[in-house]
Amino acid sequence: MDPQSQTLAMILESADPAPFETLIGHLMSSSNDQRSAAESLFNLAKQSDPNSLSLKLAHLLINSSSPDLRAMAAVLLRKLLTRDDSYVYPRLSPHSQSVIKSILLTALQREELKTIVKKLCDTVSELASGILADNGWPELLPFMFQCVSSDSPKLQEAAFLIFAQLAQYIGDILVPYIKELHGVFAKCLGGPNRGGAASGDVKIAALNAVINFIQCLSSSSDRDRFQDLLPAMMHTLTEALNNGQEATAQEALELLIELAGTEPRFLRRQLVDVVGSMLQIAEAESLEEGTRHLAIEFVITLAEARERAPGMMRKLPQFISRLFAILMKMLLDIEDDPVWHSAETEDEDAGETSNYSVGQECLDRLSISLGGNTIVPVASEQLPAFLAASEWQKHHAALIAIAQIAEGCSKVMIKNLESVVSMVLASFHDPHPRVRWAAINAIGQLSTDLGPDLQVHYHQQVLPALANAMDDFQNPRVQAHAASAILNFSENCTPDILMPYLDGIVSKLLVLLQNGKQMVQEGALTALASVADSSQENFQKYYDAVMPYLKAILVNATDKSNRMLRAKAMECISLVGMAVGKEKFRDDAKQVMEVLMSLQGSQMETDDPTTSYMLQAWARLCKCLGQDFLPYMSVVMPPLLQSAQLKPDVTITSADSDNEIDESDDEGMETITLGDKRIGIKTSVLEEKATACNMLCCYADELKEGFFPWIEHVAPTLVPLLKFYFHEEVRKAAVSAMPELLRSAKLAVEKGVAQGHNESYVKQLSDYIVPALVEALPKEPDTEICASMLDALNECLQISGSLLEENQVKSLVDQLKQVITASSSRKRERAERAKAEDFDAEEGELLKEENEQEEEVFEQVGEILGTLVKTFKASFLPFFDELSSYLTPMWGKDKTAEERRIAICIFDDVAEQCRDAALKYYDTYLPFLLEACNDQNPDVRQAAVYGLGVCAEFGGPVFQPLVGEALSRLNVVIRDPSAQQPDNVMAYDNAVSALGKICQFHRERIDSSQVIPAWLNCLPIKGDLIEAKVVHDMLCSMVERSDRELLGPNNQYLPKIISVFAEVLCAGKDLATEQTTNRMITLLRQLQQTLPPAALASTWQSLQPQQQLALQSILSS
Repeated sequence: MDPQSQTLAMILESADPAPFETLIGHLMSSSNDQRSAAESLFNLAKQSDPNSLSLKLAHLLINSSSPDLRAMAAVLLRKLLTRDDSYVYPRLSPHSQSVIKSILLTALQREELKTIVKKLCDTVSELASGILADNGWPELLPFMFQCVSSDSPKLQEAAFLIFAQLAQYIGDILVPYIKELHGVFAKCLGGPNRGGAASGDVKIAALNAVINFIQCLSSSSDRDRFQDLLPAMMHTLTEALNNGQEATAQEALELLIELAGTEPRFLRRQLVDVVGSMLQIAEAESLEEGTRHLAIEFVITLAEARERAPGMMRKLPQFISRLFAILMKMLLDIEDDPVWHSAETEDEDAGETSNYSVGQECLDRLSISLGGNTIVPVASEQLPAFLAASEWQKHHAALIAIAQIAEGCSKVMIKNLESVVSMVLASFHDPHPRVRWAAINAIGQLSTDLGPDLQVHYHQQVLPALANAMDDFQNPRVQAHAASAILNFSENCTPDILMPYLDGIVSKLLVLLQNGKQMVQEGALTALASVADSSQENFQKYYDAVMPYLKAILVNATDKSNRMLRAKAMECISLVGMAVGKEKFRDDAKQVMEVLMSLQGSQMETDDPTTSYMLQAWARLCKCLGQDFLPYMSVVMPPLLQSAQLKPDVTITSADSDNEIDESDDEGMETITLGDKRIGIKTSVLEEKATACNMLCCYADELKEGFFPWIEHVAPTLVPLLKFYFHEEVRKAAVSAMPELLRSAKLAVEKGVAQGHNESYVKQLSDYIVPALVEALPKEPDTEICASMLDALNECLQISGSLLEENQVKSLVDQLKQVITASSSRKRERAERAKAEDFDAEEGELLKEENEQEEEVFEQVGEILGTLVKTFKASFLPFFDELSSYLTPMWGKDKTAEERRIAICIFDDVAEQCRDAALKYYDTYLPFLLEACNDQNPDVRQAAVYGLGVCAEFGGPVFQPLVGEALSRLNVVIRDPSAQQPDNVMAYDNAVSALGKICQFHRERIDSSQVIPAWLNCLPIKGDLIEAKVVHDMLCSMVERSDRELLGPNNQYLPKIISVFAEVLCAGKDLATEQTTNRMITLLRQLQQTLPPAALASTWQSLQPQQQLALQSILSS
């Protein structure tokens, strides 16, 4: 026996508790050595003698006089009884199990210290959640009911704490006791306040338990049995407030907010009372800010509970108006702090209070959740009074409010643009600089949220107003903000709108660059960059004036205080370079690269913004210089890979722990709660990682085969990030990069620059990338990214599909089934939401937008199947058969036009690529196809008539019996009076093409002397350029073989044929391939020789003058 095991045996077997107490004490020691020695003994005990260890810990709970040891024992015991890797309960003897259970209940009764009672409750709940289901602790529930009805507030509270946790972990076990629990909750929450403060704690514990219990009930009728407790639940809150116990009230509010988020409809019947009470709390200025903010959070949470209670809050306009007024009042809580004016970055928010920030954030959330039809009327009613008042704070508040509600109200505000814009522009002349700043801020925000409408209709008013604001040298904050607003304006703007203002704007920005304070210079740089980006080659005329200033800043701004200035100069130079192009930028590019390279080599502090700006600047320089950038890659790539490989800086605590991460302390932290864990993530790290991943994607895309040497480093970096669930941008970038890497490898092999690698390298890379994408698909939580993944997968298949093995195709098809199923179930959930009592038109709009994302997913599935069918032809059909039960429902009348179109396109691909092997599907799909030819939707018609043409070409005898019906269906499309309108022309052209194929492949089944001239009459077709080439080639072939029905008796249709040729030839390369054009010219020359002169002359006369001229020049050349 080794010395460690001997020591352990002595501790565990000793009748004296002291050695064991010492061991547990050492686990809490501040000395590292002592603690790690104790940890290794403790871990050995878990492995070798869990019985003695657990019993010793249990006895500490009731025998130790030290509170620290009792608390530690409760925590350690809970960890041993948690069902994870170190779960020891099943390894204990029945005797030990029974002793531990009984000691835990005894300890609960004896323990006097509240903090330890809470830890004991956690331990009991943890153990119970693992064994109650198998009747492993029959004494527990009777004990808890006994505690609840006892006179001891401590035991009542403990029982409710345990009920709350059990409802979270194993709620279904409590459901049979619903009647008893209802009675217990009613008695406690409704009972008079006996004996001071304790009862408040008991009520909060009961409130926690009842809210958790309501959440665990799956049937709404079960939940409704607790409706009658809602007044008592609310009373817990008001009673605490009336007794001045705000901490207790805040706990109650947090619990009610949780209920509002998860079961908003539970509150529906008493909504008016509940929301009314909350607004009363929010309006009560005698209460702490924290309490009032929580009451507001409750109402906003209800407004945001769209998925569970759509439209419910929009039914309470009087409350929305009250809430809006409360939030407006909070925006007045702002001081005119002198340091705000100094335009130093660290004082950006000087004078703003926590009331102000909550008001600002909540206006944004409220308008996004309720929409413009609800919010704009309230704002229109309340804001004019603020704008007419004499205090600057009120003007400021109105302008901030307009900016905050713009995103959620954009559709409605766009309809009232005139009044919104003039309201804001009027404040550009306000005497108070903070009001002018807020007006500029509003214009910037409106340019983003209401663009491009605002830019198109109001550029004459907005741009001169911003240019004037840039002259306000007395107020650098105003100047800087005007420059930033130019950025917002130009991001949503076309070059032709900016053009007339460029001279004025660029010269002002140059003045600011030379004379302004640092914040002003930074704003000017950002604005210049954006203006260059939006005006592209129009910026060339300013290049020589602007670039020397930019280079000077890049070279000279070397102090720590100027870091951001230099970073923005990099951004500006690279965007200007991209705008003016390689020829103009080339000479300066070299110098700029030298500076960037020396910076790259220097040691930068972790919070230096230069890194992320530099990553982006390099990538833009690469886009500008193309292959000329290759020599710099060895400098750029190592740090870029390092940034892409950053590990997320994550801290994990339990969601209910006392040492919560205080979000307000560190603005760079974002917290999410997953189950019972709270996860804090450092956002700056994630943003740098996302930028780096995006840049890697840019390089691969730009440099193509030139990127080959880096693939072996980049692929293993990015592939695992397909499942990086901390940050969407990282996943998006990783997804976009996958096809770029494959394409780079394939091109490098084809062009012989793959450092000796051959096709097998591409296969190896494809075997790494494709399965990783396939595996990430069903796990992707975001519908939009799911669609991008499918799109990337399709691109990969187009590059290396033929290299796939059968098992890889099989797993891809299995995941596609999952994708279709998941998408259908999301749509079903939405359809359920549409049945909710308060569902209204605005919810309908939002629902439609969400469903359009599902169509995007299905479209990508269709694209992938098309690629697989093109790649594997008939050998893909067994997989297609497997999928058919997922695809056939999409042809249904209940599906959207887009879904029907995609389903038809999938069949079209199968019929076209698999030819004879696909004939077995005709019986099933052709009736659908024929019906769809006359669908209301032109895109569905186009897909259907195209499919009909494919079946006519390859269907042989199987298609023959349907020729008659096909003709009449096509006839309806072609003869429709609106057939040639822009929306319908693609369907028309495809119908003409299909008709041509019936003439070509099934002539014996038609009256060709009628049908062929009718077909000729439709030519040329000019909408669908792909079909045009097919059809005009077919016409050519028929003329070459002197088709009798085409030429007509006595060649009477010849003038029409020649005029079609003339139109096709005049259109250049659009309507026919080069080969077809040459054949047409040859035919026309032959006709010139062979036709009698009179016939030729009358044909010539029937052409339009410009066609005559064009033909003359073509034929004589």
